[in-house]
Parts: sequence; C-alpha cells; structure tokens
Amino acid sequence: MREIRLYTDQALQPGQRLQLDKEATRHAVQVLRLQPGHPLTLFNGDGFNYRARLESTTKQADVQVVERCENASESPIRVRLIQGISRSERMDFTLQKAVELGVTEIVPVFTRRSVLNLSGPRLEKKTQHWRSVVTSACEQSGRSHVPQVWSPLPLNHYLLENIASGCACVLVPGATQTLATLTPQATHFSLLIGPEGGLDGDEISAALEASFTGVSMGPRILRTETAGIAALAVLQARFGDF
Repeated sequence: MREIRLYTDQALQPGQRLQLDKEATRHAVQVLRLQPGHPLTLFNGDGFNYRARLESTTKQADVQVVERCENASESPIRVRLIQGISRSERMDFTLQKAVELGVTEIVPVFTRRSVLNLSGPRLEKKTQHWRSVVTSACEQSGRSHVPQVWSPLPLNHYLLENIASGCACVLVPGATQTLATLTPQATHFSLLIGPEGGLDGDEISAALEASFTGVSMGPRILRTETAGIAALAVLQARFGDF
C-alpha cells in the first residue's frame, strides 16, 4: 500500500485526535477517496513522521495519531538556493525539484532580467503559492523538514544584507572553477542562479565582491529551471547522500 503523506501546521503527538484542514481533507477524501481506517503519515515540519489513521470523512476529516517516528530523509549538507525569479511554471518546477534534491532554504530574488515583477498583495499571494508548492513536494518526496521560502527581495538587497558563509557559488558561464573541483571546508552551501536570460555583468560582479565563487556547469548553456537542479544534484553526489 502506497504511503499517503499529508502536511498539517498543527502540533502533533501520539494519542491525539485532530481535524485536518480543508485542503488536506479535500486531498484525502475527494482526490484520493480514502475511507475511514486508512493509514496516513502526517508531518508538521518538526522533522518527524506521525503515523495516523483516518477516522472519519465528514466535512473536515478526523484522524487519530498513533505514533511518532524518526525520519532520516534529510541530507547531511545544508543548501540555500538563491533563485532568480522566473515565470510561473518554471519557478514552480524549480522549487519542486529543489525540494526533492534536499534544498534547505529558498530565497527568491528579483534581478534585472527577471520577467515576473510583482508587488503588494499579488506578490504575497505568489509567495504563499510557492510555499504551498514546497510543502506539496515534501509530501511527495518523504521529507518532514519543510524548507524555508523567504519573502522575495531584490538581489542587490540580499547581497548587501547577507554575508556569504560556508561555500557560496554563483553560476557563471565560462568560469574556470567547477562544482566538481570545489574543496569546501564547510557542509553548508549557497547557490545563486539567474532567471531567464541569466544574471547581468554587474550582478555577477556584485556576487563575486560578496565572496561568491564563480563556477561553471560545463560548455552548454542551461535554462534557469535546469541550472539549479543540476547544481544541487552535483552537490548531493559529491558531498551529500547520493
């Protein structure tokens, strides 16, 4: 039987009976058509799995929490993905796959070549959508820590306000250094990826001045939704749990 994983923002403990929120209820009852008695796995971002049982499928489904279990799905490395904001479907794809590849934090940044430029309520709505994509990816991939999605900010603000720590890399076509030749002294990484069209020269220079290392992903030009995923895969293969 396939494991059904559902996220809840509620505190969880064995022996507890609780109601799922409307979205989790809809997914369990209307999409998956689960019946009372079906086993579930709940998680709330604290790093544990909670084995549970569906008790009722009324307007808001009731579940009984049975036990708390360790979840060893997290990578030994911590990776912050600083992603130039791209068009909707590309950004969603990037976030989803980054979660599957073990990213720890995601920082959406506006750059000079970003096509999507939102502000105010529309930006807040988009940010909440991205966080929902990340949570759904955790459900699918078996993670119980939910990666943090920062509120979007301009790249130059990020570089001015955040000191690069660990191994910080920016993808630069033609750079002599590659991810395969890195010899980091830390287990935490930052990856800066441009949007469609990439970062411009001034942005790359600003990143280098902020202690980022320019690295190449080979002789081919990668799309924005490919670059970060490929880089994460290399880091997991070299230093993580692949």
